[in-house]
Amino acid sequence: MNSRRIYYFDNNATTRVAPEVVVEMLPFLTEQWGNPSSSYGFGSRVAQEIEHAREKVAALINADPKEIIFTSCGTESNNAAIQSALLTNPTKRHVITTAVEHSANIKFCEHLKRQGFKITLMPVEPDGSIDIHLLEKTIRPETAIVSIMYANNETGVLFPIEELAAICRSRGVLFHTDAVQTPGKVKLDVRELDVDFLSLSAHKLHAPKGIGVLFVKKRTKFAPYIIGGGQERGQRGGTENVANMVAFGRAAELAMSTLIDENTRVKALRDKLENGLMKSVPRTARNGSKTHRLPNTSNLSFDRVEAGAILKQFDHLGICASSGSACTTGSISPSHVLTAMGLNSARAKGSIRFSLGLYNTEEEVDYVLKHVPPVIQHLRD
Repeated sequence: MNSRRIYYFDNNATTRVAPEVVVEMLPFLTEQWGNPSSSYGFGSRVAQEIEHAREKVAALINADPKEIIFTSCGTESNNAAIQSALLTNPTKRHVITTAVEHSANIKFCEHLKRQGFKITLMPVEPDGSIDIHLLEKTIRPETAIVSIMYANNETGVLFPIEELAAICRSRGVLFHTDAVQTPGKVKLDVRELDVDFLSLSAHKLHAPKGIGVLFVKKRTKFAPYIIGGGQERGQRGGTENVANMVAFGRAAELAMSTLIDENTRVKALRDKLENGLMKSVPRTARNGSKTHRLPNTSNLSFDRVEAGAILKQFDHLGICASSGSACTTGSISPSHVLTAMGLNSARAKGSIRFSLGLYNTEEEVDYVLKHVPPVIQHLRD
C-alpha cells in the first residue's frame, strides 16, 4: 500500500468519508443487515432507521421528510426530475438548461434530443454567471422544465436559484436545481428557494458514494424513474442501500453543524491558496466570478502550460487537484464550462480546479504554495 502523504484539493470531485459517518453506518453492514421490506422485526427496525435518515436529510434543506426520495446518486436524481417533468406533461417537449451544467446533465439532454425533444442550452456571461432576463425570453408554451445547477462544479459560480425559480413559477414551468455541490457550503432552504425539484449527492459532503436524494415539492406530480418493488413509497424501486442512507443522514447533521465555522475557515484557506498562486506564478488568471462562488473553489489558468502536464507533476508531489469535472477528467478536450464562458482553447486547457474541504489545513496550503510555482516554471521552460 502506498504510504506517501496525499494533499487532497479535489473535494468537488468527492470527499473523504467522515469518521463519525463511518461509525454510524457500520452496524448496518455487520449487525442490522435485514431487508427493510421484511415483515419481521429484524427488517422493520432497519426500515425505521431509513426514516430517521430521511428526517435528517430533510432538515438539511428545510424539507418535509415525505418530500425526500433516496436515489443512487446525483446523476440519477437529475435524470429523474427532468424525465418526470416530461412524462407528467406529455404535450410539453421542451427542456431548458445551461451550457455549463455538469456533463451528466448535458449528456442526458443530448439523449432526449435524439428522442425528439427540444433542448435549449442557455449561454453564460464571461464570469460564468447567468442573465436571468434571458430565461424569461427562452421559456416557451411547450417548456416542461428548466434545470439549472445551484453551483458550478468547476468554477464554483453560484446561480440566483430563487429568482430563476420565481420566473418559472410565474410561467407555469417546473424548475429543478442540481444542488450537489452546495450542502455544507451554502445554506439550503427549499422553502425560500421554492423549487419543484432539487438534487443532492452524499459523497460531496463526507459520506459514501452510491447514495443521492431527489427533493420533490409537495403536490408536484412525479413519475418514477425506476419501477420496482414499491420502495420509497413507490417513487423509486430497488432494495434500499440502508448503510449509505444512514450515512447520508449523519453527514447531513455534520454539514448543518459545521456550516458557518467551516465555511469561514475554508474560505480563508482558499483565498490564501488562490492569492498566493496568482502572486507567485506570473500570467495566472482566475476563472469565474471572484465573489459569487462557493467558498471552497478556485479555478485557475496557467498560461502556456496544459493541465495534463501540471497534474502529472502534481501526482508526483502527492497533490490531488483536477482539470474539470471528475466525470470527464482524462479528456483531451478543453472544459465545456470554460469554453462556454468564452475562454480560448489554450487558456481552458491550462486550467486547474482546487476545491477544499473539511480536512484541509493551512500546512497543506503552504505545501502547495511552496511546490506549485517551480512546477509551472519548469513546464514553461
